Amino acid sequence: MRWWPRSIRWQLLTGLLLLEALSIGLFAVLLVHQQTRRLYLRARQTLEYQSTSLALQSAEALGEDRQSWVDLSVKMMVDSPTVESAKISDPSGGVLFDTSEHADGGRLRPDERAQIAQIRGADPRFFIGAGHRWEAVHAIYTQNTLRGYAWVTFDRAVARQEIDSLLSDLSIFGIIWIVASAALVLLVGQAIARPLAMLHRGTRALMAAPESSGGFPLPVTVHNEFGDLIEAFNGMVTSIAEQRAGLNDTLSLLDSMLANAPIGLAFFDRRCRFVRVNQVFAGMTGVPLSRHLGRTLPELLPHDVAQKLEDTLAKVFADEQPVRNLELSGPATDGGQSWTWLASAYPVLTNPQRVRWVGVIVLDASERKRSEEALRKTEKLAATGRLAASIAHEINNPLEAITNLLFLLRSFCGLEEPAMKYVIMAEHEARRISEITQQTLRFYRQSTMPNRASMRDLLDSVLSLYQGRLNSLNIQVERQYEHELDLFCFAGELRQVFANLVGNAIDATSSGGRLLVRARPSRNWRSSNEPGIRFTIADTGSGMNSEVREHVFEAFFTTKEATGTGLGLWVSQEIIVKHRGVVHLRSRPAGNGMPSGTVFQVFIPENENLLVRENQELSTSAESANSKEQITLSDS
Repeated sequence: MRWWPRSIRWQLLTGLLLLEALSIGLFAVLLVHQQTRRLYLRARQTLEYQSTSLALQSAEALGEDRQSWVDLSVKMMVDSPTVESAKISDPSGGVLFDTSEHADGGRLRPDERAQIAQIRGADPRFFIGAGHRWEAVHAIYTQNTLRGYAWVTFDRAVARQEIDSLLSDLSIFGIIWIVASAALVLLVGQAIARPLAMLHRGTRALMAAPESSGGFPLPVTVHNEFGDLIEAFNGMVTSIAEQRAGLNDTLSLLDSMLANAPIGLAFFDRRCRFVRVNQVFAGMTGVPLSRHLGRTLPELLPHDVAQKLEDTLAKVFADEQPVRNLELSGPATDGGQSWTWLASAYPVLTNPQRVRWVGVIVLDASERKRSEEALRKTEKLAATGRLAASIAHEINNPLEAITNLLFLLRSFCGLEEPAMKYVIMAEHEARRISEITQQTLRFYRQSTMPNRASMRDLLDSVLSLYQGRLNSLNIQVERQYEHELDLFCFAGELRQVFANLVGNAIDATSSGGRLLVRARPSRNWRSSNEPGIRFTIADTGSGMNSEVREHVFEAFFTTKEATGTGLGLWVSQEIIVKHRGVVHLRSRPAGNGMPSGTVFQVFIPENENLLVRENQELSTSAESANSKEQITLSDS
């Protein structure tokens, strides 16, 4: 490149300036993107809250037939620095109250009217309208009657001001950083260039007169790595004669090292035949050393591996360039675990114009591959645990507010029977969420006490939770359990197990299918003297093949692609094991003209000592943690 400077000092400066400009630019893009995302999320939460607040105020005012209060609430909402406009519309889309300066003739815009059909229940809806407006809408109900909708639009000027301020600060920082770095590079470059120029002059003198020692040794003027380099150069010059004399001995030494190296070495001719191998390579192939010479790759290695290696050898012969870190995998010769090799091929030139052989260096990476896979799974589990604990901690704050609001709604609002039933169900599910968060924070160590719970109520609550999906898919549910069926257990955890199983069954079942939920007294099929309850969740869905059944309870294994986490059945199995229960799976995939479906059978024993064992395990874990802490302190 003609524009690139020849001096190392200016090369360092130019490269640093380009790198810093690029890195600051990329950092600015990333920072603006992240800030925009945060602004979007914050605006969405704010708009949803403000639309909900405006809807509640309007509902109260409309319930008391105070139109002026509604108008006052709309105007007060616009006083917020983040609100551009607010308005109230009737159910048909007519605007009743509007603070916008661009009112659209008393009617909602087409993009706003399109959102009305997508509003579900009493939840706010956030959407991006025409002109990239950020807007939220909330339905207004008075005594279960839809009175209209509350609309709130975000002021994008606030977001633009934050982004402009961020870019301004980043520009000032970038200029200061580049100037300071350039000054530092100029100083360092000068210190580097002087000894390099001396080495350059000495090298030219050595090339011009290899046998002459005039001008050597070079003076050492600096006491750093460059000084060490100059001293090494002087030593090289004085030892050239000795190295020439010992060339044959060096070649013999290298040959011995290649033969006894702890890695596999092999050399091939242009017909991909073995011309030489070492003992390590012979041990990796499982073929004696003497049987390699003159043979081809397909005669000693699996077909796929041999073909891949032959293509690599042909490429090295043609391009005269090495190929590094080629991964080769195949089954073990004795039928055991598979093996993985890392191979690098390089040309061996007998003269500068012709490649005579190709050498291959092979490293057995089978153990490392298995260790990396185990470590990767462990790291994923650890990261998931940390993430789950963080999410659970953050859920507790809004969950407490929801629980209090439901209590106030149930106690002081005088709700009618259907509404009271839904409030009680919401409180029940909120308690269930609380139990799940506590389990997550304590690695599925439930903080509440186990008690005797009705299995009929527990299963009914799970099916009620999925009733909407069951109705929409027209799935027939068969309930086979008695009224007087109770069990001493952690009810919240078992509810989580059955919710996972029922949810998976619904996902696998097409429209018009069947779902069987059965519970009956039974005995452990592994130990006939242990009484308990056997639960059966069966569906007529797509079923699972043998490979899926083998891994279905492993963490992060999922067949739902983007919608699944692979943790549901893993968590469920942990809960079943905690209750000293067992689970059995049978499944038949679709095909061959046979009906498909999946059956999960879960046995939970009747165990009055569950709390005692739980406390013992907690004590054991605490003692183990204390012991590890003591060992760590003593070691340090």
